[in-house]
Amino acid sequence: MAVEQNPQAAEPTAEELHELARIRREKLAELQQAGADPFQQVRFERTHHTNEIHENFDALEGQTVRLAGRMMSKRIMGKASFSDLSDRRGRLQLYIKRDNIGEEEYKGYKKLDIGDLIGVSGEVFRTQKGEISVAVQELTLLSKNLLPLPEKWHGLKDTDMRYRQRYVDLIVNPEVRDTFEKRSAIVREIRRFMDGRGFMEVETPCLNTIPGGAAARPFITHHNALDIDMYMRIATELHLKRLIVGGLEQVYEIGRIFRNEGMDTKHNPEFTTIELYQAYTDYNGMMDITEDMIVHVCNAVLGKTKVTYQGAEIDFAKGWKRQTMADAVKEYAGIDFMNIDGEEALRQVKAKGVETEKGKESWGDLLALCFEEFVEEKLTQPTFIIDYPVEVSPLAKRMASDPRLTERFELFVFGRELANAFSELNDPIDQRGRFERQVALRAAGDDEANMMDDDFVTALEYGMPPTGGMGMGIDRLVMFLTDSASIRDVLLFPTMKPLGAD
Repeated sequence: MAVEQNPQAAEPTAEELHELARIRREKLAELQQAGADPFQQVRFERTHHTNEIHENFDALEGQTVRLAGRMMSKRIMGKASFSDLSDRRGRLQLYIKRDNIGEEEYKGYKKLDIGDLIGVSGEVFRTQKGEISVAVQELTLLSKNLLPLPEKWHGLKDTDMRYRQRYVDLIVNPEVRDTFEKRSAIVREIRRFMDGRGFMEVETPCLNTIPGGAAARPFITHHNALDIDMYMRIATELHLKRLIVGGLEQVYEIGRIFRNEGMDTKHNPEFTTIELYQAYTDYNGMMDITEDMIVHVCNAVLGKTKVTYQGAEIDFAKGWKRQTMADAVKEYAGIDFMNIDGEEALRQVKAKGVETEKGKESWGDLLALCFEEFVEEKLTQPTFIIDYPVEVSPLAKRMASDPRLTERFELFVFGRELANAFSELNDPIDQRGRFERQVALRAAGDDEANMMDDDFVTALEYGMPPTGGMGMGIDRLVMFLTDSASIRDVLLFPTMKPLGAD
């Protein structure tokens, strides 16, 4: 018996891989010279996917089916052989017998390589060992694999190469394919939830003359015809709120965001968010929607609300904790911000050994700094942190009961921000003043501070109803629901430094 793959074999050397590729090109040349160029195949009608054969075996046993996919193994045993066929839905064993497909076709099968794309027609049956299979009657080579796949038992383990060659990663690592199937389902269920709540999906510009809606460094490009610099969007917020002014009342957008910042396991220069805005509600309403949405997605995609993420159990079942930022800092850092002024806050923060930044030593800035230093990483279970200081919330409505604070929340899971929301600031005079503070910070060297957006202020002057808004990182939600350690594991094509670049 000849088995093409050996679980004990070492990884092939570069020279061996080069030789294998050379042999495959020779096989392709032989096929082309014989008038059987596989790249001239244009269509193959299939009747089933592999999973359907497994799931409906009783009904399909003895029936003829047509399958197409990638040949992932080949076990030659004289006049009969076995192969595994992989398609999008799974894998199925093929039984190839010389007497069934003919002597010449069988010789052709024996010359096939792991990774070749084939189409087969055959009868569904179960082997003596009980494995559901298809006895092949016809076999067609649909496309030739010219580069050997990573060896089955070793797989594609180099994470850098997995991200660079996601197409190979998807072929040889079924769990990666499952992650992206789940990602698609998560986005689909978010849309289903939003549409069911009466929201309207819209599209807003990716190119903007002002980068607004977040504190982030933008990517800058140049529009030749207009001869102006433009910015890839860092958020969809300000355009969506213009639509609330226009009377659309309930809008959302799922789209790519671009930020010219560092890269790590939680950040990629381009990522996907959902932002939603609803008139006549506030941040409490946004907390309800956020919780309901994620619970819906968990149940629809996973069938449960408890997940294991990096060894920690996270329970997304309803009833998430809601805690003010000041109370959280008091609990974890021992500083009671609600009963001290800015001068005393600065003294106590420095006594804790926390470094402060010049120009950001106000009462609100220090409260936010202490939260980052002492609280964030402690929040494993879903937790809404509410009532943020105005200094770090330039687009949120002030609290009537305490103008130092805003009606804002962030959702934290496993020590990471997952969503950000607030009762939207709709006072154009207050909004202009906050933009002016951001402009001053930018002039002082903070290139993540907001620019002045006069047109947005003009929109507010026409009148925006009381509104709640929320933005959530879809990539991070997918990470939690698929137990993926890095954001690169949930992006099909993450940003990578070019090979050979300094």
